[in-house]
Amino acid sequence: QAQLVESGGGLVQAGGSLRLSCAASGRTFSYYAMGWFRQAPGKEREFVASISRNGVITGYADSVKGRFTVSRDNAKNTVFLQMNSLKPEDTAVYYCAARPADYSDTYYSSAINYNYWGQGTQVTVSS
Repeated sequence: QAQLVESGGGLVQAGGSLRLSCAASGRTFSYYAMGWFRQAPGKEREFVASISRNGVITGYADSVKGRFTVSRDNAKNTVFLQMNSLKPEDTAVYYCAARPADYSDTYYSSAINYNYWGQGTQVTVSS
């Protein structure tokens, strides 16, 4: 069972950058596909980005393509979300999620596919 802890959130001005981290416990991190989701007040949780077990395949929501980059370091059991050119509409609680993946080159964009979730980290972008 994976335990996930996000960090790196905070308050930033529009146009700024933040780097989120998600540290996972356990020795099987490399078997998990990882995802980032976010939830703004009054809205449903939405997909942001995902990365395959081997880190080669990534997927992004259209709203963040070209601005956000997901990566992972399997040796450090950590997945990252680099967020550039932030906009006020990026304000949300950001969650990382994990699921065991049979294939090394698959990512998942639906929350229902994920088994484990972190507690979330708040990102606030001021205009």
